[in-house]
Amino acid sequence: MGRSYFHLHLVSDSTGETLIAVARAATAQYEGVSAIEHVYPLVRSARQLDRVLSEIDTAPGIVLYTLVDRDLAVRLEEKCREVGCPHLSVLAPVHSLLESYIGTASTARPGAQHMLNAEYFKRIDAMNFTLLHDDGQLPDDLDDADVVLVGISRTSKTPTSIYLANRGLKTANIPLVPGHPPPSRLDRAKRALVVGLVASPERIVQIRQNRLLSLKADEDTAYVDRERVAEEVAFSRRLCARNNWPMIDVTRRSIEETAAAIVDLYRAHAMKFIAT
Repeated sequence: MGRSYFHLHLVSDSTGETLIAVARAATAQYEGVSAIEHVYPLVRSARQLDRVLSEIDTAPGIVLYTLVDRDLAVRLEEKCREVGCPHLSVLAPVHSLLESYIGTASTARPGAQHMLNAEYFKRIDAMNFTLLHDDGQLPDDLDDADVVLVGISRTSKTPTSIYLANRGLKTANIPLVPGHPPPSRLDRAKRALVVGLVASPERIVQIRQNRLLSLKADEDTAYVDRERVAEEVAFSRRLCARNNWPMIDVTRRSIEETAAAIVDLYRAHAMKFIAT
């Protein structure tokens, strides 16, 4: 059965991240159908909108948009009706719900969620910390972290750390190697939440083989030996259990799902210090 395609126009007066996330979450539910994405970020003037309208005219499809400037939104809607394109202001239903509940109208500010406020600088600070503490670097600072991820090679420690940093959490990660104890400072890290990342030996071997292939390295190594990898996984599980560190199996989890589980654990962990 062949795959079918449709044009999906995503028009935003900001970065377009919200639209992309919503569109991809929705289109992922339809098997055998793929969207040809046309992304137009930072559309804030009539001239910028003209290019968008021209492309919609050339390749009609579904149009999703987030435009707080009403004049731009009206022009876009008129073009969609003219060429017969289904269209939706993605945030409009949310704004309507909030306004009816809060009892006040929203302020039209393009990209308001990306303003340089305290939360923004907190994320930048977290990203800097995370990059400096990747792969076991600067272990003496571990208790300055919000989260410390531990796991054997290829358990997605670094990408998960970066994702958490983008959520504002200072994240360090420590590689676990059988026969080599983790940094002693880890035992004294009380305020940081330590989380173990584990995966099935089969998944670890598969990822490591792909890694060696990309590096054109010799695959005849203990690094991808099934029994040796199983020992590494067992070692990491024992270490986490001994220290009462929560474990997350990342075998079938995306980075986003793993990070969401860690954020949930962190909220509960942080409450202990608020309570005291």
